[in-house]
Amino acid sequence: MSTIRTKITVKDRLQGLIKGTQQHTPNGTLTFGGASHPVVDLIKLLQSLIDAIDAEVPAKAAYQASVQSMKSARAVVLPLMRDYVDHLRSTNGQNGTVLADYGLSPRKAPAPRTAAQKAEAAAKAKETRKLRGTMSPKQKAGIKAGAAPVSPTAPAPTTKPA
Repeated sequence: MSTIRTKITVKDRLQGLIKGTQQHTPNGTLTFGGASHPVVDLIKLLQSLIDAIDAEVPAKAAYQASVQSMKSARAVVLPLMRDYVDHLRSTNGQNGTVLADYGLSPRKAPAPRTAAQKAEAAAKAKETRKLRGTMSPKQKAGIKAGAAPVSPTAPAPTTKPA
């Protein structure tokens, strides 16, 4: 007796049970599991699972086809939709009544930042630049191959002609 229960093995076992029941006990009632089962009802019950297994394969294929169709449609429609919404917003500006007719709302203006928020952002940017070792174009220009790097804060050494 196989312990692996795939749909195929279950279906094969059900078909064998139906065939054997029809061959050896075509009519009457069987008693097992603490209950009586008319043979006709038992065969119908076993056949119902076979029918469900058979119906699952085309249903799964139809579902997968519909998912693929939806993905294909999304790939075409979403970029078009974004462009159309951008066009409507650029054409109509912040006119809420016209945009509402399209089911859109005007873009919300960003809240103005306080001086403390700006100072905090500047300090954070300076710290990030220091940690990453990034340099401005002027700092990069001071670096030459084979020469010691020139610090942008210290003045460059000058030599007097002799």
